[in-house]
Amino acid sequence: MLVRARAAAVTTTLPGMRRLWRGGGSWAAACFPLGRALLDVRGAETAVFLQGLLTNDVTQLVAGDGPPAAATLPRSLYAHALNVQGRCLYDLILYRLHESPEEEPHILLECDSGVLDAIQKHLKLYKIRRKVNITPCLDLSLWAVIPGEKAGDIASSLAKCADQAPILSPDPRTEVMGWRVITKKGVNLSEIIPGSHVGNIQDYHRHRYKQGIPEGVKDLPPGVALPLESNLAYMNGISFTKGCYIGQELTARTHHVGVIRKRLLPVQFLAPLPTDRIPEGANIVTETGKSAGKFRFGGGELGIALLRLANVNEALYLNSGGDKVKLTASIPEWWPKTASK
Repeated sequence: MLVRARAAAVTTTLPGMRRLWRGGGSWAAACFPLGRALLDVRGAETAVFLQGLLTNDVTQLVAGDGPPAAATLPRSLYAHALNVQGRCLYDLILYRLHESPEEEPHILLECDSGVLDAIQKHLKLYKIRRKVNITPCLDLSLWAVIPGEKAGDIASSLAKCADQAPILSPDPRTEVMGWRVITKKGVNLSEIIPGSHVGNIQDYHRHRYKQGIPEGVKDLPPGVALPLESNLAYMNGISFTKGCYIGQELTARTHHVGVIRKRLLPVQFLAPLPTDRIPEGANIVTETGKSAGKFRFGGGELGIALLRLANVNEALYLNSGGDKVKLTASIPEWWPKTASK
């Protein structure tokens, strides 16, 4: 059973969004249809099953003592699935579909559509005999909503059309990414939110890169990216108190040592680059030729790169086809204030 999102739960993010979203425009919101896939996971042991596979505390989505406690359950949760070496395999957003802790757990997993089959195989490998059903969800569509300068009570507009847009949640990673909305297939979200429009998906990715938000296998190559270097803790995607899960050992050790020398950061070039011609993991160097990190992916003049924090304020260059292309890196405003120290 699909559920209605509560309007009060999302309106609190709007002031921060207006401060950090600089897309401009006189519209209420930009609605971006995302090509990411949805996977339906339900059954009595859903939370226990996912708890042992993901970095975040999935029990947050099911814990409680009856219907009154359901109002305090988060609607969504960000997490990664890691391999046994502690490297990222898949970035996921989980959506709670059950309305109370008394109902059978029912969760949607949002993932990169290019690895949907791989994720299903990964989950079924560890399912064994658990009471869990895992199926692709083909009758729903996923949207990102970024409020504009004249955003009104968007949550109320969507709540009135819960039969068409049953899930509305603040993006659990950070408020600068607005909201996630799940609609029935074929619904045009801009027809539900007054004054909104369907945005160009490239503008969504530009916003992501400007804020340094990784998403999908291009930004987080499976078996390569490390969760803490990928800012998983900053994006509310990891619990350091939940207990054991696959890949926990290296992640916990890195956290307790407290030293993370490299992080994913937004980068900007002087002019747009043809990213399809930039080799995967292209080296980024300082003016003296010292290695500073690697470029992950981007669009136009914006991108995301894994860089040494010690080199962030230096002149940096991307090695591309024998040429050195100048770029600048920055610390996102939404990071914790002590993060860059």
